[in-house]
Amino acid sequence: MSKSELVEFIAKAANLTKADATRALDATVEGITAGLKNEGKVALVGFGTFTAKQRAARDGINPLTKEKIHIPAKMAASFKAGSKLKEAIN
Repeated sequence: MSKSELVEFIAKAANLTKADATRALDATVEGITAGLKNEGKVALVGFGTFTAKQRAARDGINPLTKEKIHIPAKMAASFKAGSKLKEAIN
């Protein structure tokens, strides 16, 4: 499902205009991003939990040149599905 399809779904389900649904979706994404950046975790009970995890630096190989490269440490977002989401997709 693309963002535009999700906006259409939200607009229909919540009886909103597409513009309002777009603003609601954008605000949700901004809120999740801010929560991860500030607190490292956003939990939506039943849906799932977004967490920010530190990835350690490591050495890798460029697949084209087979040259060794250094991959720096960074923060990465992860998601663990909640029980209601797991049940809904099974």
